[in-house]
Amino acid sequence: MANESTTTTLNDLISPIVQEAMFVASETSIMPGLVKNFTVPANAGKVLQVPLYSTQTISTDVGENSDLSNTQISTDKADITLTEAGIMTTLTDMARNHSVSNVVADLGKVFGEAIAKRHDRALTGLFSSFTASIGAAQDEIEVKDLFEAFATLKANAVPGPYFGVFNPKAIYNVKKSLTNTFVNPNPANVVNQAMTEGFIGRIAGIDIFESSNVVEDSATNCVNAVFSRDALGLAVAQNINIETQRDASLRAEEIVASTRFGVSVLHNSYGVKLLGDNQIN
Repeated sequence: MANESTTTTLNDLISPIVQEAMFVASETSIMPGLVKNFTVPANAGKVLQVPLYSTQTISTDVGENSDLSNTQISTDKADITLTEAGIMTTLTDMARNHSVSNVVADLGKVFGEAIAKRHDRALTGLFSSFTASIGAAQDEIEVKDLFEAFATLKANAVPGPYFGVFNPKAIYNVKKSLTNTFVNPNPANVVNQAMTEGFIGRIAGIDIFESSNVVEDSATNCVNAVFSRDALGLAVAQNINIETQRDASLRAEEIVASTRFGVSVLHNSYGVKLLGDNQIN
């Protein structure tokens, strides 16, 4: 009787891993929902060119029966160059078949978190590109800084809504000052939110978000930002791709999760960077 052999792969499990990874990525990631998103179709090149139109003004009125003068509308462009990022792990048959946990769900969660973090950190890494700046390295961010950021954007006629993304340690002092060092001083709604829920939904006309993915530029300092949706762009050619390859001699599967994306500043004047202390004091 001839020897018989069988090969077992994880191909039938790719779909569940992808579903879990996509769900975790969408739930974990903050930045993609706050910036301009572009989808890059196949065979469209590695660089996406986004046309940018300058704001036009009308300086004088026109008299009755008078021709309007012609205004030349020119465009600039922002280039978003695609790049790749990925993560790989080797799953042995022993671990897959005898683990007490759901390995498929676990891998999907790990991969989804890793890719979500990469997208977020690529975007928050652009905060330092904004020209307008408030505060200095290792300063405590204060409530007045948020009002200043809002006023700066409004004065530049930047379209809303405005989003503020802060490292949790950087925004800590704002909560501290709002709550009178965590002793609720009055029945104001924003104070109650900070006291009971631990976060500030909106202040100074800015929707506040906290993320550990805000890039630190040193051990004690990070660059936060308040910005409009059109300030930054995210181009995605492939959100999450998962592949497996069998290593028979190792009795294992190589599992690779990858993403193809690109980020860029679209309108430099549409954001304000806030330098903040990355410590809890």
